Amino acid sequence: MSRTTGQPTVQGGLPVIPARSIAPVELPAPPEHLAARAADLLGWGGVMLPPMTLLGRRVVMVAELITDAHAERLALGCPPVTDRTTVSTWVWPELAGMVPAPAVRLVGAIALSRHWRTALTSVVPFSRFTNTAVVVPSAVAEGDDFLANCLMRAGHYGVSVATAQDQGSVELTLRGRPPQDFPIEQEVTVRWLREVVYDRILATTVS
Repeated sequence: MSRTTGQPTVQGGLPVIPARSIAPVELPAPPEHLAARAADLLGWGGVMLPPMTLLGRRVVMVAELITDAHAERLALGCPPVTDRTTVSTWVWPELAGMVPAPAVRLVGAIALSRHWRTALTSVVPFSRFTNTAVVVPSAVAEGDDFLANCLMRAGHYGVSVATAQDQGSVELTLRGRPPQDFPIEQEVTVRWLREVVYDRILATTVS
């Protein structure tokens, strides 16, 4: 027997109403554009890199090149070291004073997504090392879930929250806080992140 699309059907004596197909809310502009607007609102200076995957998360990194350290590494012929195993040896006491100086400062990490949960999941791991922010569509911010859960969780981790408007502008909803000193057990991760970002800065901006 044929049924009219959208009409209730009966299963086990109870009417079953077909769920409506709701189009997902998308970001209104390219991630690079929205990330740049968010960084400006937050006063983050430095180089904004294209979206990249770090720690298994897709983020936009903002970093500053430390010119003196970069010049010294060029003079010593010490390029970025992106092998994490190698970087892990830099904390060994016997290598004290022999490892290259950090050539970048991590300014911030931005995650952009059509849902706040995805964005927070992506950026929270970086909140231990640098400033963090998420950008979500403004339509997402109109829900009770956003007000009751997103802002509370973002505030707990010190993450800034910004919303992307339909015309491509960005508004700051919650300003986060700078990270505290990272735990010593995270030193290897921080050094490795700096090296990967250093490598990307050179590939992107330095001829």
